[in-house]
Amino acid sequence: MYLYKDVLPFTVMVALECTNVGTNTLFKAATDRGMSYYVFVVYSYALASLILLPSSFLHRSATLLLGYKGIEYGSPTLASAMSNLIPAFTFILATVFRMEKLAWRSSTSQAKILGTVVSIAGAIIVIFYKGPSVIIPHQESSSRPQGVLLHSMSTSRWIVGGLLLGADYILTPIWYVLQAQIIKEYPAELVVVFFYNFFAAIITGAVSSVAVPDRAAWILKSNISLAATVYSGVVGSFLSNSIHAWVLHRKGPVYIAMFKPLSIAIAAATGVIFLGDTLHVGSVIGSAVISMGFYAVMLGKATEEIYEDAGSSDLESSSEKTPLLRAEDT
Repeated sequence: MYLYKDVLPFTVMVALECTNVGTNTLFKAATDRGMSYYVFVVYSYALASLILLPSSFLHRSATLLLGYKGIEYGSPTLASAMSNLIPAFTFILATVFRMEKLAWRSSTSQAKILGTVVSIAGAIIVIFYKGPSVIIPHQESSSRPQGVLLHSMSTSRWIVGGLLLGADYILTPIWYVLQAQIIKEYPAELVVVFFYNFFAAIITGAVSSVAVPDRAAWILKSNISLAATVYSGVVGSFLSNSIHAWVLHRKGPVYIAMFKPLSIAIAAATGVIFLGDTLHVGSVIGSAVISMGFYAVMLGKATEEIYEDAGSSDLESSSEKTPLLRAEDT
């Protein structure tokens, strides 16, 4: 039971962060070689739906379009760093819609507020400040042209990519909240994930058919495009969403979010090794700041849940003792 409840969820979440970075890295490599990201998104969701259909007996599509366009303009490292904004944006949305109560004198609320501010500050650093290079791939000097104009274009694309990823991770918490409620009412993870992928494939297909009317662009011409699409459909959409739903049902959303900073180091390493990306000081500093803010929000939330659980257990114990005392008095 210990292995099933604790060791197995921990192991699959670590593995999942590795596979998610793999999806982003393959996608970046495929689009660098001419593959349309619209085509990639549609094929990925469609393949995941086909896999889930027999196992299942049978809103987030816009965020994926934003997210993959952000990776195309930026990098997997940027995506992994920005993904740690999800708890902060979740806290903001929950506060706006009065799902979260703020007690300004409470240490848990102060931790969540401080963590939110720090996370957003870190995201600003990652997006708007590159700084000097920390790691420069060997092939960069010979294969990539240099120049002020290229640097300016690269910086502007990086900023646009960061903003698109920020929009993606503002919308993602809405899906997490909805998914948690759906699974609570209908605890069949594979069925929920199947319909998620199925309708996402339909919606992204409609949008992408307008964005990419050229039929030739829908033909997967290179091996990396085929590998990226299959990997994303099988691992990124089917396996990743299924594991998320399974762990969400057993451990809750807080447990899932704890593993997000792990992907930053994985993405930075794979980006430098496989894509020839340059690691900049701004990415390192910003990622560290976002991670600190992330864990501050998570600490506040986890502490709050411990207090709530302790309070509810005290109420239950007192309610159980009261009839006994009354019986003794009589």
